[in-house]
Amino acid sequence: MHPRPTFMVAALLLFLTVLQTPAPAKPLSPSPSRNPAPPQSDPATSHSSAQNPDQPESGSLQPQAKLALVRFVDGEFARAVEPFPAGKKGITVVVGQHPDTNSLLKEAHFDGLAANKGDTVQITGMQFRAKQIVFEINGGPRGHFHPLEHLSIGVNSNPAPIQTPDGRSHGGTGCAITLDYGRDLPNLTPDDLKRDLGDVLDFTNQRSSTANWVETIAPEFRQAIKDHQAVAGMDQDMVIAAIGRPDRKVRQRDADGVDTEDWIYGNPPAKTIFVTFAGPKVVRVKEFD
Repeated sequence: MHPRPTFMVAALLLFLTVLQTPAPAKPLSPSPSRNPAPPQSDPATSHSSAQNPDQPESGSLQPQAKLALVRFVDGEFARAVEPFPAGKKGITVVVGQHPDTNSLLKEAHFDGLAANKGDTVQITGMQFRAKQIVFEINGGPRGHFHPLEHLSIGVNSNPAPIQTPDGRSHGGTGCAITLDYGRDLPNLTPDDLKRDLGDVLDFTNQRSSTANWVETIAPEFRQAIKDHQAVAGMDQDMVIAAIGRPDRKVRQRDADGVDTEDWIYGNPPAKTIFVTFAGPKVVRVKEFD
């Protein structure tokens, strides 16, 4: 047979064989050239990324944290960042928003000036509300205030007054600062609170009256204050430094005819502490869970 016809017949047979061979099945997965669908996340992983259990929300202000705020902020000195008007309206500071200086100056024009920008002032009282903390500055707007009458050292009944850091007199009129969180008070530390007050009060380079005073008292009382505990033998200043001001006070006369005063912290059935004074000293501390 001639070679050419033989070659053509072989090629024809090969072509027919290819046509009869079934085509391979198409893959079920998407083509690599297409964008794959986003992988499904593990529910446990998704939950932990949305709410990290290692970083829980701080929650509302706790009693122990409140005691720390009173202990380390009440009585402290700071520098006025803005002018403080002396009217009863006071200053309202929304956390994270700087107050309007022009508005404060206008109020000071009508009500007088409690402190000028740069003056050293003292926090002389704190009041906790649901969403706000109200600070009494230099005695508050109720009356006159003289720093030399409120700053002292020592632990006896007649402490010696000392000079204020700048030695200046502030006009004698106080004011109030309302720090507004716009929600339930968070669980603050003293440093958190001082930071939130930073738009009106600068605590840097100021003497800490509480820390300096604590170093002057007897070691056993100093340790009790650090442990936030009231113990027999303390005076009222020490108790306030240790556990803050009481929720209420009750005076009575015991079976021996001795006049006593109970400082009561908390309300039953929650944890309640009774600190009993006879004269200037604590004679008994009882705690009920």
